[in-house]
Amino acid sequence: MKNVRQGEILKIIQAKDIDTQDQLLEELRARGFTTTQATISRDIKELRLVKELTGSGGYRYTLSDRKLSSASDTRLRNIFKEGVVSVDVAQNIVVVRTMPGLASAACSALDNMEIDGMVGTLAGDDTGILIMHDNSLAQQFCSEVHKLLK
Repeated sequence: MKNVRQGEILKIIQAKDIDTQDQLLEELRARGFTTTQATISRDIKELRLVKELTGSGGYRYTLSDRKLSSASDTRLRNIFKEGVVSVDVAQNIVVVRTMPGLASAACSALDNMEIDGMVGTLAGDDTGILIMHDNSLAQQFCSEVHKLLK
């Protein structure tokens, strides 16, 4: 149901200028979706919707086309080069060993990289794991990280 609702949200914001969560909620209800403002708020965050200025001086929700900037990309690479000690793979799990206290930062950086096939990350103090959809994706990602660390 969540995917269907979020798909409908994308259709709504492409068809109309929606500038408040209340307006979005009304549009969803008119299309048969029963939901709450809190759910809409989470959907907006998950879909990475942003408000942009319209030609008439108002605002509207739109899909963010912002990708990682080169400055952000450089920072992420620096986190890895300076903080990651080793990377290894065990079936569909990639284990990232870091300097003490940096696993959370490394996993956060990975979460923001939009890595194909990554299900999620989990961080401890000096160890993070990436859970990939399958073994080959994990091996491929591990190889890419090894190149990045050189």
